[in-house]
Amino acid sequence: MKTSALMAAAAAAILAAGCRDDKPVLHIYTWSDYIAPEVIQGFEEANGCKVVVDTFDSNENMYAKLKAGGSGYDIIMPSSYFVPLLAKEGLIAPIDKTKIPNVAKNFDKSFESQITDPDFKFSVPYAVTYTGIMYAKDKVPAGADVESWSIFSNPAFKGKATFLDDIREVIGAGLMSLGYSLNSKNPKEIDEAVAQVLKWKANVRKFDAESYKTEVASSATWLGHGYSTDAMQVIVGDEEAGDAPRKDIGFALPKEGFVIAFDEMAVSSGAPNPALAYAFIDYVYDGEVAKVNMEYNMGPMPVAPGIAALDDEYRDQIVLKPEVAKRGQVLRPVEDDPAVKALYDKAWDRIKATGGAPDAGK
Repeated sequence: MKTSALMAAAAAAILAAGCRDDKPVLHIYTWSDYIAPEVIQGFEEANGCKVVVDTFDSNENMYAKLKAGGSGYDIIMPSSYFVPLLAKEGLIAPIDKTKIPNVAKNFDKSFESQITDPDFKFSVPYAVTYTGIMYAKDKVPAGADVESWSIFSNPAFKGKATFLDDIREVIGAGLMSLGYSLNSKNPKEIDEAVAQVLKWKANVRKFDAESYKTEVASSATWLGHGYSTDAMQVIVGDEEAGDAPRKDIGFALPKEGFVIAFDEMAVSSGAPNPALAYAFIDYVYDGEVAKVNMEYNMGPMPVAPGIAALDDEYRDQIVLKPEVAKRGQVLRPVEDDPAVKALYDKAWDRIKATGGAPDAGK
């Protein structure tokens, strides 16, 4: 990860100017470690405001908080497949595209096949993540196929594997491992996927969407079902923080299929500062800002000038080659269909209720 001199200068200007209590505040609800600090600081400087970021670790937890009355957010950043449900519940507002000219100008159309709403009716694509397997290279036995979901059934990893705490990601892995669609609505296929996941769970010590990336790096966990952005942040390292690249850590996208999921920027229906929300969406679609952001979170944003400005090493590491991308499946909505949602919820309850491996990390 690198730091833009332009953004660093903006940050210094903020510190020199000091903070005023009367500044407008932009509240963002997003995933952890997903927006470069330099981007936030640059936006604050450019708009004379303060940005407050709250984080969630799954779409389900985010939704539960919003439904329970969590409010005050201007921008919410759900995965694409959750947008229809948020729109149906009236939690997000239709996008006013006249207020985000950079999006129309800079959106990279090569990503259209990976997004679920190319018209940007209720959200604007932020960044794409690919879900696979983060692993400690020296812990993988000879002959074990780390590019297959079946690696989770290898007894060598008993108590040393984790799953994401995410209903669609986990059930989706089971579905794809059996050759089914990631977005299946077939009860029989979902039952088979649950049975597959339960076999893997004999090795899994916990469901975790946050700490797995540091645990694999420390060998507390040897296999982590996780996101490309998290894995690549560890593998590439952070030269400014003194974190060296980790050649002993790998990340694999299973040959049976892997999840392609965009996270989106949506404007809350009750946004206290919608003008600032639109200003931020437009800001991150600036080429230089997107470049800085991608170098930080190691996930591609669909911002053409930003991708073009990346150093070759970063572009090669975070933008999938076409022959790899074709193995991926785009996560699409099922949550807006009550019957299908109930089917997935029951399947998830079965998975979580059944015992797995002891937590070797304790």
